[in-house]
Amino acid sequence: MKLDSRRNFLFRKFLKEYLDLHRSKEDEQVTVEYIRNGVEFKGTNLWILIFATVIASLGLNVNSTAVIIGAMLITPLMGPIMGIGLSIGLNDFELMKRSLKSYAVTTLFSVVTATLYFLFTPLDEVQSELLARTSPTIYDVLIALMGGLAGIVALATKEKGNVIPGVAIATALMPPLCTAGFGLATGNLLYFLGAFYLYFIDSVFISLATYIGVRVMHFERKQFVDKERERMVKRYIVWITIATMCPAVYLTYNIVRETFYQTAANRFITQELQFPDSQILNRDISYDKREIRVVLVGKEIPENQIVEARNRLGEYNLDKTKLVVFQGVGNSSTIDISNIKSMVMEDFYHNSEKQLSEQRVELDSLRKALNAFSGLSQVDARMGREMKVLFPMVKTISVSKSLQLAVDSARMDTVTYAIVGCTHVPSKQEKEKMSNWLKARTGAEKMHLIVE
Repeated sequence: MKLDSRRNFLFRKFLKEYLDLHRSKEDEQVTVEYIRNGVEFKGTNLWILIFATVIASLGLNVNSTAVIIGAMLITPLMGPIMGIGLSIGLNDFELMKRSLKSYAVTTLFSVVTATLYFLFTPLDEVQSELLARTSPTIYDVLIALMGGLAGIVALATKEKGNVIPGVAIATALMPPLCTAGFGLATGNLLYFLGAFYLYFIDSVFISLATYIGVRVMHFERKQFVDKERERMVKRYIVWITIATMCPAVYLTYNIVRETFYQTAANRFITQELQFPDSQILNRDISYDKREIRVVLVGKEIPENQIVEARNRLGEYNLDKTKLVVFQGVGNSSTIDISNIKSMVMEDFYHNSEKQLSEQRVELDSLRKALNAFSGLSQVDARMGREMKVLFPMVKTISVSKSLQLAVDSARMDTVTYAIVGCTHVPSKQEKEKMSNWLKARTGAEKMHLIVE
């Protein structure tokens, strides 16, 4: 028993020492004031937001990840969102009103700016960076939650570092707003709703993370002299929180269900639709329609095997799912030929990229080996200057590696040769000193010195 209690004590001590949030905690009022100051959006802050929105829209327009990241670093969007979470944690209704007002203003200005940009830009092609902001997943929820927690913990400590810019990049609040503007500018309501849905989910869970952080670190709640007013403020905060969280919880629940469905469907395809002489060319999983469409090429699969696969859908919790299998590409009325072509080209592109990457690695390795054997990596101007100081009689120097074969044992070895041109023949001691210095300078195990 004593041993167990000692272990528990040591374990608790270890956790307290390494995981204690209060170890380098900033003064609570400093943290609160910092977040309060970031809530207000007037003048400079609003102009910075507008410029960041244009930059992000440009990045989405030209499909440049680097430009989008730059815009996320510039934008001050995190302020009002963290302010909402802080106000809930502190029972500060005035801060909540200011934060919600600023949140609405920033959202409105961002969407309007992005809409105006996309209305007048000559580039109207839908890029992959735009499409990535139209369909939120469970991973976006987790990123927002973890990012918000990292943000509030960082703000509450003295060593803030560069966590806040990292959180801004990770949670990516600006790109969905720009994509929503693109949806309005092009009249695509699905893009607008999908992108705004992602922005709303991110905002809610960053606020939730801020609230959790504030309560875990025991920030002091706002006290009211008038207890009746305190109860009224608490009721307002509770109702506003419920009104905000209920849609987010419902939407997140649907995201989780869709993620599980997609995972189960992919596992079903991988395990049940793999046939020796056929290959899956394309797969389309629709959660809304509860349908899995698969295109197979190669040897035709008998219908009874496909029926057996359909009967096993229930084992993957896909009972109400319809399985549609296309074999061959002859029926253009049922198969999207352009989609198949794009899949083939995508596979070809990825394979080509992989081969090019492998060839670059191999080429770099060969280049290094060639430089080592030719002496390019060893002979330079600095070596010449050192040589001149140590051995004034030297005029030229050449260093290279060569393979040496022992005829009797057939053993292959690498030998470094140094050919040195001198104004006069050096003495035996000078040759030995020169050979030892060159061996140390080049890192060669075997050095053959030739003096001309």
